Amino acid sequence: MKSIKNLGLGALFCMAIAVLAWILGKQVEVVGGPVFGILIGMLLALATGGKDTSSLPPGVKFTSKYVLQAAVVLLGFGLNLSQVAKVGVTSLPVIASTITTSLVVAYVMCRALKVPSRTATLIGVGSSICGGSAIAATAPVIKADDEEVAQAISVIFLFNVIAALVFPTLGSALGLTNGGFGLFAGTAVNDTSSVTAAAAAWDGMHPGANTLDAATIVKLTRTLAIIPITLALAFWQMHQERRAGAEAASTFSLRRAFPTFVGLFVLASLATTLLALPAAVTAPLKDLSKFLIIMAMSAIGFNTNIVKLVRGGAKPIALGACCWVAIALVSLGMQHVIGIW
Repeated sequence: MKSIKNLGLGALFCMAIAVLAWILGKQVEVVGGPVFGILIGMLLALATGGKDTSSLPPGVKFTSKYVLQAAVVLLGFGLNLSQVAKVGVTSLPVIASTITTSLVVAYVMCRALKVPSRTATLIGVGSSICGGSAIAATAPVIKADDEEVAQAISVIFLFNVIAALVFPTLGSALGLTNGGFGLFAGTAVNDTSSVTAAAAAWDGMHPGANTLDAATIVKLTRTLAIIPITLALAFWQMHQERRAGAEAASTFSLRRAFPTFVGLFVLASLATTLLALPAAVTAPLKDLSKFLIIMAMSAIGFNTNIVKLVRGGAKPIALGACCWVAIALVSLGMQHVIGIW
């Protein structure tokens, strides 16, 4: 009973931070609730001197792991695969190219800059797929710790803000069409909130453009890449453990190669598509997923040493910058090749 109480107190603590972060994220959408959650959590940890209280840490750690996985499962209810398929034929070559580019650049820069491999993986996946959601799905698979997750989220946040502010003006200067900018925003901006912010800014500059819906659907199509990426990383993790001689990796395990929460994410997506679940059902579940991600990020922030994070930030930021620039260039280049721009 005492352990359950401690878990509950820690979860409520994270929930309280998440409520504040959610409100702030609604007011400043270009930043978003998850970033506010991490920042508030880190500041509270700094204010307490980084010392564990007697009851909070068990619940905080539970939130950073299991609530995060639950959020990823609920994220599946935001993916109607039939809707995604409609734009997939046009956007898939661009999406595939940008994802591949980001992962390759992350790998190369990881070796060149000597960035820790798990941090580089999270930044590469977050840049290429869907920011915080992809990091949330990937972190448990590669066994990343809270500081590595916080580092990756911080890097992604930095380039989200720059993209949301700069890309609409850049798109106008380059002469992109409305459809071209929707595809550009959907493939070259990291996080969903920043995609919508950039597309909304474009619509404000070009009345009647209506790129917001197109950019959002392209972004949802990108999100599907979470499934093959997490599975590939799970197999790679097992391979690395086997090479290291880890006893747990001595035999193949489908359960370990296919994380339960990823399977549930797939089932949620299939249920939304095959059962044609109405928005009245899926919308609250998507909102709950977003809130749980903020809650988990608040826990991660509280478990993070902000001083250590700042000291080690230069190389991950440089890696993130390389991924971000490469994705933008490839997105524009592919559009030009296939004749959209």
